[in-house]
Amino acid sequence: MKKTSLSPDEVNFDPSVTEKSKIAKKRANPKKNEILKQKGMHKDLRSSNLKIFGSDYFFNYELSWLKFNERVLAEAQNEKNKILERVKFLSIVCSNLDEFFQKRVGGLKRQLLAGVKELSVDGMTPSDQLKSVRHEVQNMIEAYRSCFFEDLVPKLSQKGIQIKSYSDLTDYQKSVSDRYFQKQVYPIVTPLAVDESHPFPFISNKSLSFAIELVNPRTKEKSFARLKIPANRNRFVQVHRKGNKVILVPIEDIIREKMDHFFPGMKVLSAHMFRVTRNASVDRNEEEAEDLLETIEDELRERKFAEIVRLEIDAEMPKHLKKYLIKNLNINWQDVYEMKGTIGLADSMEIAKLSGFNRLKERVWTPVLHPSLKHNPEEEIPSIFEVIKKGDFMVHHPYHSFELSTQRFVEEAARDPKVLAIKQTLYRTSKDSPLMHSLMNAAEEGKQVAVLVEIKARFDEERNINWAQKLENFGVHVAYGIPGLKIHTKLTMVVREESDGLRTYCHIGTGNYHPDTAQLYEDLALFTCDEKLCSDVTDIFNLLTGYAPEQTFEKLLVAPNHMRKQMNELIEKEVKEARKGNPARIIAKMNSLEDPMIIQKLYEASQIGVKIDLIVRGVCRLVPGKEGMSENITVHSIIGRYLEHSRVYYFHHGGEHKYFIGSADWMHRNLDARVEAITPIEKTELKKYLQFVINIYFNDNKQRWLLMEDGSYQRAQKEKGDSKLSAHDFLMNHMKEGAEPIPQVHSE
Repeated sequence: MKKTSLSPDEVNFDPSVTEKSKIAKKRANPKKNEILKQKGMHKDLRSSNLKIFGSDYFFNYELSWLKFNERVLAEAQNEKNKILERVKFLSIVCSNLDEFFQKRVGGLKRQLLAGVKELSVDGMTPSDQLKSVRHEVQNMIEAYRSCFFEDLVPKLSQKGIQIKSYSDLTDYQKSVSDRYFQKQVYPIVTPLAVDESHPFPFISNKSLSFAIELVNPRTKEKSFARLKIPANRNRFVQVHRKGNKVILVPIEDIIREKMDHFFPGMKVLSAHMFRVTRNASVDRNEEEAEDLLETIEDELRERKFAEIVRLEIDAEMPKHLKKYLIKNLNINWQDVYEMKGTIGLADSMEIAKLSGFNRLKERVWTPVLHPSLKHNPEEEIPSIFEVIKKGDFMVHHPYHSFELSTQRFVEEAARDPKVLAIKQTLYRTSKDSPLMHSLMNAAEEGKQVAVLVEIKARFDEERNINWAQKLENFGVHVAYGIPGLKIHTKLTMVVREESDGLRTYCHIGTGNYHPDTAQLYEDLALFTCDEKLCSDVTDIFNLLTGYAPEQTFEKLLVAPNHMRKQMNELIEKEVKEARKGNPARIIAKMNSLEDPMIIQKLYEASQIGVKIDLIVRGVCRLVPGKEGMSENITVHSIIGRYLEHSRVYYFHHGGEHKYFIGSADWMHRNLDARVEAITPIEKTELKKYLQFVINIYFNDNKQRWLLMEDGSYQRAQKEKGDSKLSAHDFLMNHMKEGAEPIPQVHSE
């Protein structure tokens, strides 16, 4: 690649040629209840087949996750990115850490409290992992806070966005702050005293609070109080806005300045911020619950009161107050993270989203209409079902419009009098999803509508419960999932009565039916009316709502019963071809690679000579480039404007060039503890497109990272003479120009 632009037929499908020079040298406890047996969805982990163990073969999950967050932080530190994009990435780093503590650290602490002695597959105890996590997180805190206060805040000021303390404001700006406090803050804040008649208050998850020490000037008696920062007010208050300049004041600074208003007659000795994070990994016994829905509602209530896994605290808080908090919050010093200045920088997303500063943000991208859905303006708009009937087509979000493809598919089905039934799986969706309204309208029109709602989707349980109840009120048949399994597959099927009989149309995707995240997440989806594929999708819905212990599938790879075995067979096929001296190739793109048995199979394939490239956005436990074990494996990671979310699998397969897309990563939970579906992509033009996209990823020299044998990541370097290439920018330009990918189907 030596030109200023990159056309599809100029890319090299075999990246290992150039990368070799750059890289020189729970166990699960499966639930086997009667319901799973009746449905034929028992889980066989085949753990006895795992022959390797320890840090020579696997990276630690938690530490690999933190490496992923470091790559996100690198985007905040990257001076080549626009300033408000950098602020956005920094906010994401902090939000990611919140979730990491809630889920991963919370789970480790539960193991520790339960006395779990079993080592992780990389050879670490829960205690070992917690110690390592703390060390890495402290380094990350220092890095992201330095980035924000020493780099971003001064640069924001130069660009017209000033973050000031109350004391630095002009008299007029102070008066604006004072009015805001009196009208918008003071009436809703509730100071809570702590004494013999007032016990230490409950501190809710991720809430910002002041720990306040008071003294009565008359009696000299000291007191403690807690004051919660209102979460329903902006964290950064605009006290001045003119032209391209704005002055922001953190709300806690205004409250601190006015603290005596809450305690007339008392003297405020000190007021310092703290913030708690609570465990989201609460226990539940799904198998004994008569009503799964009620169980999840109970869990949401419990989560609000779950144990604390982290305390972020102002380093300047007096030591005796720190001890007082630690005692009353029932934590130890290992859960405490001290920092100077503003706490809770996830709220800096407010700054990134400031209106009127588009020059400091990435250009706005408007998704385009997929070529298959374009029509002659002078002709009537064809039905989406007529388009699908002409042949399979595949959309690629956010480059192709979600609204004009996936959303249109459901909306047309709801309106079309020929449509008899609609079925959909729901894992995550938006607060006011147009798709849900379409399904409710369809049910009102008398269509058979069934929705499988996954109410165990982490952090979206409450929203999904609300949608489930609304859907039921409109006559939609709602199923709530299966005890012991999550329904993670992304499927919609529509049954339509046509002149030649009933025909089924399907949408099989890698991403959620979520209009908002479709603008931010990179995902793929296949529209098809292929009879065998649609029959398989129908069987999945029947399996989930009924009993089908002997269910098999002709084309789809379905977890938890079949997918692991089928993936193993696909890898073994490459091994057999390599043994014969034939071309053997595996390419896999996913969110995370964690499953020890799949990793073992990949090592075996590498040792035989199979060339393997993995594009893994987040956690990767596989050790690449290790002599005698994985020297034929390269691991790439793309971090940039969009969240790489699609799962794509390619196998040379003796020249058949098999491609698959779907909802499953190579993780234990996807292969053994979730209902997943991966579809083959058989149409030549669609295979070409997938190859085209993969080639773009392999040639990215701005957003791509390479995983090293020691677990570190290095940015992919631009070769001399190469032009700069960002996969996301290239694909946006490509779609905008309306070019059709025309690469050779395969280049070896």
